[in-house]
Amino acid sequence: MWKLKIAEGGPGLVSVNNFIGREHWEFDPDAGTPEERAAVERAREEYKKNRFRVKQSADLLMRMQLKKENPCEPIPPPVKVKETEVITEEAVATTLRRALTHFKSIQAHDGHWPAEFGGPQFFLQPLNEDGGWSFHLAGQSTMFGSAFSYIALRILGEGPEDGEDRAMARGRKWILDHGGLVAMPSWGKFWVSVLGAYEWSGCNPLPPEFWLIPNIFPLNPGKMLCYCRLVYMPMSYLYGKRFVGPITELVQSLRQELYNEPYHLLNWNKARYTVAKEDLYYPHPLMQDMVWEFLHHVAEPILKRWPFSMLREKALKAAIDHIYYEDENTRYLSIGSVEKALCLIACWVEDQNSEAYKLHLARIPDYYWVAEDGLKMQSLGCQTWNLVFAVQAILSCNLIEEYGPTLRKAHDFLKASQIRENPSGDFKAMHRHISKGSWPLSMQDHGWQVSDCTGEGLKVALLFSQMSTDLVGEKMETERLYDAVNVILSLQSSNGGFPAWEPRRAFPWMQKFNPTEVFEDPLFEREYGNWAICYTYATWFAAEALAACGRTYQNCPELQKACEFLLSKQLPNGGWGESYLSCHNKVWTNTDGNRENVVQTAWAVLCLIRARQEITGIYFRYCGLNYAAFRDIFPMWALGEYRSRVLLA
Repeated sequence: MWKLKIAEGGPGLVSVNNFIGREHWEFDPDAGTPEERAAVERAREEYKKNRFRVKQSADLLMRMQLKKENPCEPIPPPVKVKETEVITEEAVATTLRRALTHFKSIQAHDGHWPAEFGGPQFFLQPLNEDGGWSFHLAGQSTMFGSAFSYIALRILGEGPEDGEDRAMARGRKWILDHGGLVAMPSWGKFWVSVLGAYEWSGCNPLPPEFWLIPNIFPLNPGKMLCYCRLVYMPMSYLYGKRFVGPITELVQSLRQELYNEPYHLLNWNKARYTVAKEDLYYPHPLMQDMVWEFLHHVAEPILKRWPFSMLREKALKAAIDHIYYEDENTRYLSIGSVEKALCLIACWVEDQNSEAYKLHLARIPDYYWVAEDGLKMQSLGCQTWNLVFAVQAILSCNLIEEYGPTLRKAHDFLKASQIRENPSGDFKAMHRHISKGSWPLSMQDHGWQVSDCTGEGLKVALLFSQMSTDLVGEKMETERLYDAVNVILSLQSSNGGFPAWEPRRAFPWMQKFNPTEVFEDPLFEREYGNWAICYTYATWFAAEALAACGRTYQNCPELQKACEFLLSKQLPNGGWGESYLSCHNKVWTNTDGNRENVVQTAWAVLCLIRARQEITGIYFRYCGLNYAAFRDIFPMWALGEYRSRVLLA
């Protein structure tokens, strides 16, 4: 059985806070009773049976383990309310005690609530009914998802005709029917070039000389959003090296399996611009294609020749130095799983026996997540993000005295997870921002400041500071609160908004040079539909901010419009259900079949309550995220606010 390990280190691993917040799964062939193993198999079979209807897992393996480790008092029976029946305070309080009793049973011993944070399926993809694989959990089949999944399964030992219902053959047919590997988007072309199943000449250039551009120029890498910058940093290094793995029998076979023409006859120059329509979310403008033509046909041939080849060597050193810097400052976690895999390969290419490569290997388990649907790769983890919402949800229930130990553990985690220092050395020269005083999305070892995590972390720290120390432990030092405020203020952009990671540095016209086809705005972060779905989530947050400034439905036209907007989207059954396609289409889109969503319903109710009206995620607008803990947190929060602000008001 798989077992979730919490706050444990390992050989060679480094931590700044004794690994608090670390989650990783280990397989123990001898673990579990026969009854527990049977329960796991039942959960897997049930998921498999319903996988095309319900694609998200219920995190049952984690829940089974933690409930066993945290035995709690019996949960009261559920409250059933008829449609025409008045909802009493007693019914709500009973429901909240049921939710809180369950919720404290799945709290880890270090204070946080473990949960999957996945969704983008270029990490690991589910098979769709049409034989292909999707780009993200809720999406349709794409070339990116299908080709990656097929190749990964071949590497793992599946044959071309293997799999239930000939899954491999069906997947290969989907790929060939939609153009073969030449129709992969640019990120996919890069990866299969490294593998040796595609040619570097079929990729648009990623010159490492980019890292030599002075800061005064607009195209300096420091102007790019960190996510984009840190993906292209190791990509440019590997492109500059033209690294290709060993051409094994498997690679030779893939060259035959995944193209509609013989490999040696493929037009690689034409392939640079070939992308399957299913993957083409952001077509390149003509201006960008002209730049690619110049770099491919003029700049790259020159940089291969002496003395210009000396510039290439200098650029490669600059790129690997940036990689090493990021590795050390994130304890070899990197900012996310995509970047981590790229940096790991770059460190191996630079020195196969390096300490950096070994430390990268040791941190791979930090990205595993295991549930009834199998082993997946997470984006990075959201331990702190889940915790700050969880605490506010618990406090809203107004049952604090009954759940003091749960809150004390959460308070300890919050204090241990604040980032205490800025990045090392001359961090500005390495395009990093201050981080001292911030809270990360995941854990302190990750090291990356996040504006909204810091804001919510500060809010919760202040709430704890107003509570009895006998109940929740010692309050956070005032100086650390000042540090958090300092980070938040430093992250504000000139337009008044707050990007997630860094102050906005790119100019809007730079979006014309967005090199991806599958993401919009990766060069800089717009304050729109990037991290959750979409109008519901944003409206709730905006209402919270306005309410914090003393605005109410009665005195604020903006809150009046917000409430009217949400009420206009309410479904006949009383709930709300917004599709991830809202982020894609930039207009409200209901879920398929107008189904309600319990988390979005909670967001809407929270917004309406916070406005004092009288009465899950997205990644760069296109790629879905799965915040698995939200289904526990937000319904409880909404009911807690309803009880405190409406029934007991």
